[in-house]
Amino acid sequence: MAWSTALGSDLDEVWRALLSGATGVTPVPSAHPVRNGRAAVVADLPMDLDPVQRQYELGARTLRAAVADAGLDVTDPRLRLVVGTSYGSHLDVPPDGLDRWGEALATGLGMARRPLMVSTACSAGSDAILVGAALIAEGEEEICVVGGVDVLTQAKRLGHSALGTMSPTALRAFDESHDGMVLGEGAAFLVLERDGSAQQGSAQERGARVRGRLSGTGSANDAAGPTAPDPSGDTVVQAVRTALAAAGRSIGEVGVLNAHGSGTPVNDDVECRAFGSLFAGGAAPVVFATKGAFGHTLGATGALEAVAVLLALRDKQVPPVPGLETVMPGFPLPLPSGAALPFAGEVGLSVTLGFGGFTTCLALEAVA
Repeated sequence: MAWSTALGSDLDEVWRALLSGATGVTPVPSAHPVRNGRAAVVADLPMDLDPVQRQYELGARTLRAAVADAGLDVTDPRLRLVVGTSYGSHLDVPPDGLDRWGEALATGLGMARRPLMVSTACSAGSDAILVGAALIAEGEEEICVVGGVDVLTQAKRLGHSALGTMSPTALRAFDESHDGMVLGEGAAFLVLERDGSAQQGSAQERGARVRGRLSGTGSANDAAGPTAPDPSGDTVVQAVRTALAAAGRSIGEVGVLNAHGSGTPVNDDVECRAFGSLFAGGAAPVVFATKGAFGHTLGATGALEAVAVLLALRDKQVPPVPGLETVMPGFPLPLPSGAALPFAGEVGLSVTLGFGGFTTCLALEAVA
């Protein structure tokens, strides 16, 4: 696996920065008035590049790193790319279709096969992982490279300013003073292949480092509206229960949960209500959220957060939630504030909520 974030691209260095409470949110000049002049950008990806080129460069470097981490080459004919974005550069430089950027990415890297593209708003990165896992489970593919890419653009800053989803201050997930999100950009990819196989060319046979197990996925859609989710939280509950059932795990086995944690009052309230329902029986996994450090990376967020959950499972601790000072009333689970927090357990969940009602849960596990 690999990621590119506002805090860097080295897996362990970025993870240490998160554990220390660092944030990549900085002032970012805008040619037009926006609700917040701060955002989280990838430092070595010049903002004056064309948005199409920025989307390509960010995706290419991260995909190459993930494939190399798996001991493979991007030209391996077994690889099927499944990649998600919200709009990528589409709002600023409209292509013929929203899938063109993914095809350009695969072609530019010399990949042997056409990719599959997913665009389910802020759940796109998670849904790319879900689709790749389904293709492998159903015997359609042997190895999938899955993830998400999204870049900061002027149109996105203007759009979220107009929608009122952007905070005028800072992203403070699950804090009583939360008032919206702050945009970011990034990319993450993971290489998926069937577990336990020693056949020629498999991860075990080639001695690749296995970083974790994707043991279950679940998705649901409340169809409540184009932006706001169903306030009951029932869709989150359904996605989580579906993922755990697929993993053969119970709710009591969950040790850590990466929440969507966008900092918008509506989304935070939905997650609060859903987690209270899910864990009413006494189980209390530690909850963390990374958007205060990475910004809200839209279609990349689910992939970035899957990587974060795997690193948390490896180290048995989670980073503090950036900006969290006073936990919102009624939040039912432990939240780290100001310092990293340890936890016990081998099962982690990643939950993403996207515009249009898209809700996805990934169940991930540590490996020895």
